[in-house]
This record gives sequence, structure tokens and C-alpha cells, in this order.
Amino acid sequence: MAFTVATVVHAYRTKQSHGRYMNIPFDFRFPTPSRIRKRLWNPEDKRIFTPSVFGVGWSVNVHKVATRVGLIEDLEHKEAR
Repeated sequence: MAFTVATVVHAYRTKQSHGRYMNIPFDFRFPTPSRIRKRLWNPEDKRIFTPSVFGVGWSVNVHKVATRVGLIEDLEHKEAR
């Protein structure tokens, strides 16, 4: 909780709506459908943890998790074979 408050103060003082504070991502912009999809379901992103859709910290790229546990097929690796 204290870190979130410190991040909000940092964002306010530096006039940043998104960025990093102590190497932790933050984004206080209103979430858009495009940004939500890009962060939560992005087959092109190799990361499991992506910057948060809104707030401080990370979100989970559900597509990457689903391919790793075998719930959906990883088309990128299938095409490479």
C-alpha cells in the first residue's frame, strides 16, 4: 500500500501518467480496449508478466500462460517445424 502511494506521488510530481518507479511499472491512464488486449491476451509478446493495465505492478498475459500449459496451440512453434 505504501509503495502504491509513493508511486502515485511520484507520478503526480513528475507529471507522468505511465512509466516506471523504482523499476516497477505503473499506468494511471484510463484503460482502453486496445491496451487491455495488448496486456492480457497478446500472442506476439513473449512475456508472461506485462505492465499493469491500470495501477502499479504487472498483469498476466493469459495467452502466453495458456500456450505454456497446453490449453491452446502455439502456432508460432507449429509453423517453425
